[in-house]
Amino acid sequence: MKAKEVMTIHPEMISANEPVINAAKKMKDFNVGSLPVSQENKLAGVITDRDIVLRAVSEKRDLNSTRVGDIMSRGAITCNEDWDIQECAKVMEEKQVRRVVVTNKTGDPSGIISVGDLATKAGEEIGGEIISRVSQPSNPKRG
Repeated sequence: MKAKEVMTIHPEMISANEPVINAAKKMKDFNVGSLPVSQENKLAGVITDRDIVLRAVSEKRDLNSTRVGDIMSRGAITCNEDWDIQECAKVMEEKQVRRVVVTNKTGDPSGIISVGDLATKAGEEIGGEIISRVSQPSNPKRG
C-alpha cells in the first residue's frame, strides 16, 4: 500500500511569518495537531500543538507577536507519496514522530500521514505494530 493511499490530502499549511496564535486557531478549526510550515514557498518545518505549549506558552511568550518560524520544528520529517507505507512507518519509528509530511515528486507537500491514519487505513496489524514502535516511553524529569 502506498503512502498516497492512506495520507490525508491537501494539508492545511501556515507561513513561518504568521503569529503563533494563528497556528493555534488553525489547529483548532481543522482539528489537527500539527501544520506544515512554509517559508518562501518551500516546506520549512512543522509546528505542533506540543511546540506551542513547550516553546511559547510555557515560556510566557506573546502568541500574537511570536512568529511560527520562531518556535517550529525545522526540517520537517517527510516521506514520498509513492513510498510503501512500511517505509513511512520506518521513518516514523527512527525519528520517533507520530506524523510525517508526504511530498510529491517535486518535493511539495501533498499530504500528511499520522499514526492514526496507519492504524485505521492500513489495517489493524500494521497500525498496531507501528503504534507500538513509534510510542517508545520517554524519560520524563521528575521533581
